[in-house]
Amino acid sequence: MKKFIRLAIAVVLVAGAVSVQAEDKKADPKKDAKEAKAKPYPLKNCVVSDEAFGGDMGEPFVFTYKGQEMKLCCKNCKKDFDKDPEKFIKKMKVEEKKAAKK
Repeated sequence: MKKFIRLAIAVVLVAGAVSVQAEDKKADPKKDAKEAKAKPYPLKNCVVSDEAFGGDMGEPFVFTYKGQEMKLCCKNCKKDFDKDPEKFIKKMKVEEKKAAKK
């Protein structure tokens, strides 16, 4: 009887752990919706380093910041971006306006 109780407890614990893991793996619809609505990155170069995409650095590092898709030439530029993101958002908008006038 003690073995049966221990086995039953073990089954309940394992089932609970599996259930918790399954919940963690579910997609967050709010997060997915925010990323899906992100405004596309308007520039052809990195807003931090001014490097063109697709050069020696390879594919750009892409992420979303406050509903705006951001592309940087490499992951290392993200550290600089994170120090003062609003500075780079402002720079991006200025560069976007310059490009639109051309």
